[in-house]
Amino acid sequence: MIVDDHEAFRQVIKAQLQTIGAECVECVDGRDALAQYPGCQPDVVLMDISMKGLDGLSATAQITARFPAARIVMLTEYDDDDLRQAAQEAGALGYLLKDDLSRLPAVLEQALRTPTLPGHPIPPPNPAMT
Repeated sequence: MIVDDHEAFRQVIKAQLQTIGAECVECVDGRDALAQYPGCQPDVVLMDISMKGLDGLSATAQITARFPAARIVMLTEYDDDDLRQAAQEAGALGYLLKDDLSRLPAVLEQALRTPTLPGHPIPPPNPAMT
């Protein structure tokens, strides 16, 4: 599932994911993600932080509260330790900068391997993967 309020960016991510055979559901904001998540329960959600309507942190907290096994990776332009901490507290398993999409396959793989435990630390970016 790709949750971002910018259609062009969703298309870029979708194209990348389709190269590895992934099926994608697109959502325009957090409310849309909350509505669609129960019906598809995707393997991984790529969630933008800053969106109009319901933001990604709030949507992540609500999804992980209802579906503790949800695997959500925050996808953002903000390289900020406070946001990284807030994402972790909301239940996100990863944090990927939009200008570092070369790491997307590795981040997805890590999210799929990471136990979905509340408060599980989000690993810092790995310079070896850039």
